[in-house]
Formats: sequence, structure tokens, C-alpha cells
Amino acid sequence: MSLNVRPIMSALLRNRTGAVLVAMQVALALAVMVNAIYIVMQRVDKIGRATGIDVDNVLIVQSSGFTANYHHVATIQEDLAYLRSVDGVVAASAMRGIPLSDGGDNNPLVTRPDAQRTDNYNSWEVDEETLHALGVQLVAGRNFRHDEIQPPLTKQDASRFVPQIIVSRALAEHLFPHENPLGKRVYDSLNQTATIIGVVDPLMGSFPGMLHPDWVYMMPRAPADFLGLNYTVRTRPGTRDTVARLIEGHLAQSNPNRVIDSVRSLTYYKDLSYLADHTMAIYLVTVTALVLGVTSLGIFALATFNVSTRTKQIGTRRAVGARRRDIVRYFLVENALITSGGVVAGCALALAVGYWLSVQYALPRLNLYYLVGGVLSLWGIGQLAAWQPARRAAAVPPSVATRTV
Repeated sequence: MSLNVRPIMSALLRNRTGAVLVAMQVALALAVMVNAIYIVMQRVDKIGRATGIDVDNVLIVQSSGFTANYHHVATIQEDLAYLRSVDGVVAASAMRGIPLSDGGDNNPLVTRPDAQRTDNYNSWEVDEETLHALGVQLVAGRNFRHDEIQPPLTKQDASRFVPQIIVSRALAEHLFPHENPLGKRVYDSLNQTATIIGVVDPLMGSFPGMLHPDWVYMMPRAPADFLGLNYTVRTRPGTRDTVARLIEGHLAQSNPNRVIDSVRSLTYYKDLSYLADHTMAIYLVTVTALVLGVTSLGIFALATFNVSTRTKQIGTRRAVGARRRDIVRYFLVENALITSGGVVAGCALALAVGYWLSVQYALPRLNLYYLVGGVLSLWGIGQLAAWQPARRAAAVPPSVATRTV
């Protein structure tokens, strides 16, 4: 038996309240689903960006001196000698700044002494072992030598710059586009100058949430005692936690003039920095799942209601020759028309919401691939929700047409 869409449309128009409500529900679900999934995927891509650092095998040890007998430089030398001798440690360095921690120093650099200083870049104080301790790859130039590591800053010379720096490739391309940055000079806020001697890539700094988290430069200088002292310790795979317990116990007892504030994995700092992104992704996925579930229930309820109110008409159609699959197809087409109407309205709503989000929160415009995927997914969900009521309609026997109420 052929299926004519016109009587289906006529039936919907005569009882349009339920169909309109379900279509509106579908439109809202599509707008929420498409934009939510798009935002979630942006967060997933953000969390999964390459850091250039051996995050899983790096420990951060935070130490603070607190007595008059505390000798900062001597403590650094003793601690590094011990850390580098521990079984399972690949490299260790003294460093100011914790990668991926969402905290640290930002300072301006310019390529001309008379240039306007509008941008700040993440800066670290490091020694000659820091690149190895982080697992960062040097792609041009050279590393710092031991004799180039400057003494710690004091309160009297807190603005002292350094003669050489190593920069990330992203920062080098920003400062010197389409040029070789090696040997180029840069200037700090006081017009003190430094020469670029090395380039690393990739490298993400201390602020994953910044617009350009890979604009980073490193200065060869021991960290000052009044700014806090961090040791970066890289371990062999599978030994990180064992090494952490070992060095925490030793360092806590080795020097009574300082305290070990914490021994944590770099994974801890990374997860903490991305906590808001994780939470938002989970929240949006949960909301999307709930909206789709409610929409599916709405479609199922409307299809069930239509079947229950048309039992005698279904029996009549069966009596005049309609097959079970014709009845199933009738209700699936009816549901498809309702869903399609909601999808059309939902596309317009999804694009409008996406535009508003891009304007209000500086998010990228909605990718149309997500909209196409959302349309197909929601249309398929709608058909699945109506499948069981349609099968129940097909089970109505022809004898129902002869019954009276």
C-alpha cells in the first residue's frame, strides 16, 4: 500500500498542539546539543594540547628557608647534588616558575628599545639542567652553560636582567616573524638587553588559560630565596611516586633551616589548571544528555498518545488491507515530519545561540559540521523513540474496526 503524506499532514494539523510542543522541544534540544558539544570539544582540544614537557614523569619540590642560619645558594647546591644522585632520577634543576600551574611571572620583551611594551610573556629562571629536567626539546641554538647561570636576585637588584635567554619557537616567531631569532637582541622594561641563544619547541608555559600559553622565555639565573624555590625533578617512567616519597623524606630531615612545602607531580598542577575546563565539559555533557532524554520521552509520549487515540482507525486500515509495516511506516513518517519541523527551527536557533556565544565570550563561530551531525543524530533519536509505539500500533488487529464503545 502506498503512503500518502497529505493525510498525515492533515491529521497533524487537526491535532497540532502536541506536535508543535514536541517540535519546539526538538528545536531546543538541537540548539543545546550542538553548541554544548562544540564547547566540550574545544575544552577537550585545549586540555590535550602538546606541552612539550614530560608531564607524567616530572615532580615539583617546593622549599622555603625560614631561619637566620638558612644559606640559600649552599642549600641549592646540596639539594641538587642529592636529587641528581637518587636512583630513578633522570635530571633535576632549581627553577623559579612551575609549568602548567596557572601562576608565575609575566614580563615584557621588545625587539627595539623605543618600542611600545604592550605584551607580557611568561618567564622562568632556570639552570643548565632545566631543559633536560622538563624533557623539553632544543630545536635551534644551544643550552645554557653552567658558568652562564647568574646568581640569585636580591632585594637590592631585583630588576637585574640576564645576558642570554632561550625562547619558545612560538615567541620567537612572534618577536621576529620569518627571521632566524638566534643572535637577535631583545629588551626588557628597563631597556636592559639580552641575546637569544636557543629555541625550544613545543613548550607551554605556566599559564595554560592564556591566549598564547606558548610565549615563554627562560633566563639563566638561580631562583632568589625571597621569591620561593622550586626543584624540577624528572624521573624514569614508572618511578615517579617512589622517588617522590624518597626525596620528601630525605629533604625534610636534611636541613633544619628550611621546610619542604610540597612534593607534587606536575600532573597535579596541570589537572588543577584545567579543573574548570573538566568541570564545564562534564556539566555540559550531563545537561545535553538530560535534554536529549527528555526530548526522547516527549517524542515517545506523543507517538504513544497518537496510537492510543487512533486504535479504531488503525483497525479499519488493517481491515482494508494495510500491512503491519504500512502502519509502522505511517507513524514513523508522522514522527519524521514533526522532528523535521523541529530540526529546521533548531538549526536557526543553534546558529543564533552560537553567534551570541561567539560575540559575548569570544568563542570561535559554530562549526557547521557539528550542526549537520546534530541534525542527523537528533533525527535518528526521534525515529528510535517512535519505533516502539509504531510497532504497538501495527499489532492492532483488524477486528477492532467492528467494535463499538
